[in-house]
Amino acid sequence: MIGRLKGTIVALGAETALIDVMGVGYEAYAPPRLLQKLVVGEAATLSIETVVREDMIRLYGFENEAERQCFRLLQSVQGVGAKHALALLQVLAPADLYDAVAAEDATTVARAHGVGKKLAQRIVTELQSKAGALAGAGGESFAVAAREKAAPAPSDPKLAARADAVSALSHLGYDGGEARRAVALAAENGGDSVEDLIKAALKELAPA
Repeated sequence: MIGRLKGTIVALGAETALIDVMGVGYEAYAPPRLLQKLVVGEAATLSIETVVREDMIRLYGFENEAERQCFRLLQSVQGVGAKHALALLQVLAPADLYDAVAAEDATTVARAHGVGKKLAQRIVTELQSKAGALAGAGGESFAVAAREKAAPAPSDPKLAARADAVSALSHLGYDGGEARRAVALAAENGGDSVEDLIKAALKELAPA
């Protein structure tokens, strides 16, 4: 299976990029956000997910390995196909998707084109038992990975505190995206406990 392509972009379409790798052209479907970054004639390296069906073989390209794993994980949810997964990755980075799942924030998930409220709730519910998170050093993005068996919430106390703080703010009526941003800022400023994160995040969310 193809897992990575490094070559020159020779054509861009509404849904796909054509990459020349040593004289062979590979067509890969990709989120619009990634396609907008690619430039015809320039080099690019994409993480690739190869999907094989009875009637086709299709490549899906991503900016990094975390997105590829997230794309795979999303399709483990009943009713979520490649189009839904691409739409979700268009509006939510893997870290944001994990935070939304941890906070049970189906409203944020439903922002993706073609993902209704019922499907968003199913994604949140099913991924809570399937998704784990790996935190990079220095606050880098989470790498969401599929699990064969149910995985617990983040074992890192700081990550667990952030998830709990976002969940609490969401239940208070704050928008999930705004709550995650406020909690992230609170964590950057030294907040560790759930209580400290909530207090600092509320200050960030207070009207100017």
